[in-house]
Amino acid sequence: MKHLDGLLDGLEDSAEVTRVIRRFAESKMFASYARASATKMVTSLFTDAGRTWRQAARKNSQGRRIYEALQRELNGRLGLDVRMQIERNAALIKSLPLDAAKQVNEKILSDTLKGIRASSVAEQIRKMFPGVAATKASLIARTETSKTATALTEARCQALGLDWYVWRTSEDQRVRDSHNLMSIVLCRWSDPPNPEALDGESRTFGHYHPGGIFNCRCYAEPVIDLDLITWPAKVYYGGRLQRMSRKQFEQIA
Repeated sequence: MKHLDGLLDGLEDSAEVTRVIRRFAESKMFASYARASATKMVTSLFTDAGRTWRQAARKNSQGRRIYEALQRELNGRLGLDVRMQIERNAALIKSLPLDAAKQVNEKILSDTLKGIRASSVAEQIRKMFPGVAATKASLIARTETSKTATALTEARCQALGLDWYVWRTSEDQRVRDSHNLMSIVLCRWSDPPNPEALDGESRTFGHYHPGGIFNCRCYAEPVIDLDLITWPAKVYYGGRLQRMSRKQFEQIA
């Protein structure tokens, strides 16, 4: 975005500003950058998560099975998921300048209707563009990093036959009330909850896993050993939150 901001410097025609933005968005150079950035995002998450799983493997009875699965995973489902996440995030990164261009066009239309001179509109656009791009980039970075981490965790769980996870929050004042409600709740990958609906909120974002919506910093902790769970535990099952003993949970798990 800083590079694009430099290309806009000195332009006085608002239509030319939007043309430069679109030309940049469609360039091979930016496409390569977007893919490289997405690859870095996903593979670093993959490496960090793998390290966490290896640490968990050393602490429980399924250690050998988890270790062997980690060695095979890139050749199987997880490898495919990694590639899909890279393509998805690259597409989002490539959308940055086009989303900014849309806002620029709205600005041009609004200011033109007000009778503001074209050169003044162009100057205002150049001033607003870096902020618009930075805000959008920050949102993508926060949201997509969480979504990607959750997707890779889910893929690992599926490869290992682990159906359940513990919903974990960042445990600070910024956590949504609905996500505080989900804290330390056992959930099934095949049945994501609707936290806002469970909390009685009128506005909901549908069913999703930790990290699945904008600015969510929650994460899924795979259940790999029931001995590590404090019983009785909160469980999302049958569309509601329930408190279950280990024996009750084993009947549905």
